[in-house]
Amino acid sequence: MATKRDYYEILGIGKDADADALKSAYRKLAVQYHPDKNKGNKEAEEKFKEATEAYEVLKDPAKRKQYDQFGHAAFSQGGGGGGFRGFQDFDLSDALRSFMNDFGGDSFFSDFFGGGGRRGGGRRGGPPAGRDLQVRLSLTLEEIATGTSKKIKYKKMEKCPDCGGSGGTGVQNCSQCGGSGQVRRVSNSIFGQMVNVVVCPACNGQGQTISNKCRTCSGEGRKQVETTVSVNIPAGVAEGNYIPLRGMGDVGAQGGPAGDLIVLIEEEPHKVFDRHGLDIVTELSITAPQAALGDSVMLNTLEGKVKLTVAPGTQSESILRLRGKGIPEVNNARNRGDVLVKIHVAVPERLSSEEKELYQKLMEIDSKKTGGGGFFRKAAQWFES
Repeated sequence: MATKRDYYEILGIGKDADADALKSAYRKLAVQYHPDKNKGNKEAEEKFKEATEAYEVLKDPAKRKQYDQFGHAAFSQGGGGGGFRGFQDFDLSDALRSFMNDFGGDSFFSDFFGGGGRRGGGRRGGPPAGRDLQVRLSLTLEEIATGTSKKIKYKKMEKCPDCGGSGGTGVQNCSQCGGSGQVRRVSNSIFGQMVNVVVCPACNGQGQTISNKCRTCSGEGRKQVETTVSVNIPAGVAEGNYIPLRGMGDVGAQGGPAGDLIVLIEEEPHKVFDRHGLDIVTELSITAPQAALGDSVMLNTLEGKVKLTVAPGTQSESILRLRGKGIPEVNNARNRGDVLVKIHVAVPERLSSEEKELYQKLMEIDSKKTGGGGFFRKAAQWFES
C-alpha cells in the first residue's frame, strides 16, 4: 500500500495555518481538480478525494488535534478517530458530498449557477437540519444551448399543520444531556483514553423532549407532502452539474431548518449532434460536384438554420467549422463553442445516360491532367463496375 501523504503537504499549508487559510487552500485545489472540470481524469479525481479528506480532518479542531499528535494512525482502525474513515474507503461520492456541504453555496458554486450563501446547520442543542434531497433533471441539447426553466414535482417533509412544527406541548430540556444535545463518551485505544462528543441518543441531538406529542406527526413536527418548484437552468450546463435550491429539502424534525434540493443535470442523447465540451459535432453529405466546385448549403444548428460555405476542392471526411454556433459557457454567454461539420462526399448509386456521359468526359479531362489517377476516373470506374 502506498504511503499516505501528510495532510498539510497535500493542501500546501503550514501547521500554523488558520481556518481561513485552510479553507482557501482547499478551495483552490477543489476548483482545480473537481470532477466536473476534469471529465474522465482519474488522476484529478484522486487528487480531489485526497484534498477533500485532508480538509475534512483539518477543519475539525478535535480531529486536527488528534492528527497533529498521532498522524494518520489517529484515524486508522482502532486508532480512536471518532468514526472518520480512512482514505482507502473515502470514495468520490463522499468527497463530492463533503464538498457540497462546505462549498455548495460559496463563490465556487456562484461561478456556475449564481447560488446564494449556504444555509446554517441546526444550532447547537437545537433541532437538527433536515435532509438534502436530490432529483435528476433531463435536458435536451437545445435547452442546454439556450437555458430554460423547468417545474419539478417531488415529495418532501414539511412542518406539521396541526402543531406548527413544534411536535406537541410540554417541551423540556433533555434530562440526559441537559439541553446541549451532546454527550461525552470516553473510550480506550492503543493511545490511551479518547474523549468523543456525540449526539445525545435520548433526544437525537435536539436538546429537548416533548411530554405531549402531536398525534398527527407523533412528535416529529413534520409530515410528507408533494410539492412543485420552478428552477431556472442557465445555458451551458453539462451532464453531472448540480444546482442547489436552498431550503427546498426536508424540514428538520421539531422545527429544525430545511435541507436543500439538489438538482442533478442529465443530457438527453441527440439524434443529430454530439456534444464535446462547448463544441457540437454533426455530419453533412454533399455531392461530388459540390465538393469540386464549392457551394453554400443551409445547415441545421441548435439555434436554427445557418449558411455553411463549402470551399471548392473540399475533401471527403474533412472538418468545417462554424465559429460561435456551439454551446455557451455557463454565466459567460460571450464565450461559445463551435459547430464542427464532418463532410462526406456522396457518390450516387445510379446515373442517367446523360450523367454518365458527363462523368466520362470529366474522366477524360481528369486523366490528361493527372495521368489516369484522378477523382473522376475513379468515380466513372465505380459506376462501370
